[in-house]
Amino acid sequence: MISRCRLMILVFLPIGFLSSCNTLNVIKSPENEAAILARENNIQNEELGDYFIGRRYYVDRMRFWGYLRRPSQSWGESVMVIMNEKVKTVPDRLPEIMDSEVNKLGDDPTKLIGIKRFGFDHNYEYKIKGHFSGSKAYDPNSNIYVREFVLTDYELIDSKPGWLFSPNETYDSKVLPKFLGR
Repeated sequence: MISRCRLMILVFLPIGFLSSCNTLNVIKSPENEAAILARENNIQNEELGDYFIGRRYYVDRMRFWGYLRRPSQSWGESVMVIMNEKVKTVPDRLPEIMDSEVNKLGDDPTKLIGIKRFGFDHNYEYKIKGHFSGSKAYDPNSNIYVREFVLTDYELIDSKPGWLFSPNETYDSKVLPKFLGR
């Protein structure tokens, strides 16, 4: 009898923990649910084609570029990438923030739009053309391997597209995102 109880605990306890997992950590509210539904509708209505939707995600001193997904796929299906610029350079291929500027301006990319520094385009959404190289690149500052994407062209879609994964997400320019791509 005791061993049967232990067995049931061992089987059902992990299921209870798994059911409470939430990768996007969305706070339930009518506003958030409406925003999620609107985003899903917009994504489902995207024109299909041989391109990717890219979202720049800047984190101080990290080398990954951001996230890519195919049209009509959710951001939850996106891939974190490092851009290979042998064909075309990324939009923010500009000088990084100099140490002397950090004291004056800080290093938050949202405050650097006026001076056009590396990372100024954080959260911009692009139509991206190119292909995955089949390789992964190591980002030593984040200690992660990221898929390499060979960029051939890009076009700005929106400089203020709003939230990426969740309406209640917060951005910290010094912290890796929780979602590292699929």
